[in-house]
Parts: sequence; structure tokens; C-alpha cells
Amino acid sequence: MGLRINDIAPDFTAQSTEGEISFHDWIGGGYAIIFSHPKDFTPVCTTEFGAVAQLAGEFEKRQTKVIGVSVDSVAEHRKWAADIAAFSGSPVNFPIIDDTSLTVAKAYDMLPADAYLPDGRTPAHSATVRTVFIIGPDRKIRLTMAYPMSVGRNFAEILRALDAVQATDGAPFATPANWLPGQDVIVGLAVSTEDARARFGKVDVRLPYLRFTEAPK
Repeated sequence: MGLRINDIAPDFTAQSTEGEISFHDWIGGGYAIIFSHPKDFTPVCTTEFGAVAQLAGEFEKRQTKVIGVSVDSVAEHRKWAADIAAFSGSPVNFPIIDDTSLTVAKAYDMLPADAYLPDGRTPAHSATVRTVFIIGPDRKIRLTMAYPMSVGRNFAEILRALDAVQATDGAPFATPANWLPGQDVIVGLAVSTEDARARFGKVDVRLPYLRFTEAPK
């Protein structure tokens, strides 16, 4: 069975473009995002790594570390980083894991059902689907997303999802469809309307089970 929400994210030790990383130690006291790629020097992946590089300041504001996984060596990752920087206009300022052994891809169930892994494999063989995991400070998986190889990820949505995870983590709230930071959140069903008003102030009751209040600052 694959990894599920609230599972402990698998720990691992691996070489990366920033040296050896012990994943749980590397996370530190904040959030982390780990995202996979099938191979270096591939077109969609180059645009995606570039998007992450451009968002470095946004992840830092959210106390979130980002780490990429690709099935090539550190030496290849470092060469590829020059292409990514040239394309995006931003340096690759996050580590990229050397996963030539597919240890991380297998631990995180990043390979598609029909994966075939011969020697001299191509991106199609090691086609790690475009997987994203948001991991909390307690090392538990908060959110997962998986895209097929043909679909580039929307990192604005990943950032929005991170905001929603952080806004509701450990609080009796949920976010409605298409929620953006600054908008109202939904009061959890375990909290009565009376208690919600005492705790949060104004509560907008749209339906007996659908009640909105201001998002915590």
C-alpha cells in the first residue's frame, strides 16, 4: 500500500548537490516539500525546477524547505542546474538528491504501476511520476499530489496548498474550494457555533454544517 496522509514520511540518507542529507534531520523544525523527477536534462522537469527556484523566497517565508529527487548522479545534477538557472533566471538554491539507486523513488512509491527498470534505463523506464509530498515538522505527510509525466505541475497551486495546510494544521478549521490566504476558513464540525463565536468571534452560518470565520493571522 502506498503512503497515506498522516503516515511518517520515510527517512533516508542520500547524497545531494548540497552533500549528504539525512532527511528527517534536514527537515529541522519547519515544513518540507519533496518532489520527484524522472531524469535530468528533460524539458518539463527543467521548467519545474526553474519554477521552484523562482519561488525560493516564498518557501522561505513559510519556513519550508524544498528538495528535489531525480534518478541521476550529483555530477549530472550540477551540470543540469546551469541549464535551469539559464532558463528561469534564478539559481537552483535547493538540494537535488542523487537517486540513481531509486531508493527514494521506491520508498515514496513514486514509480508508476508499469515501471520497468533495465540497465541503461531511459526517462520512460524510470518514469517517476511527478509526485509532491508536503511534510510537517512532526515528519508526518500532510498532503500528496501526483501528476503523469506529460503534465507539468502548477507550483502556484502547491504554494496555495502549503498555505492551506499551515492555516489548518492543528486547528479546528478547513479551507473551502479555491481558498486563498486572507479568505475566511470553515469551522470544523466538532466545534459548536456557540463555542466558535466564543473562541473566534464572528461566525457566518451559511448552513447548519457550513460556518465561516476569519482565518487566524
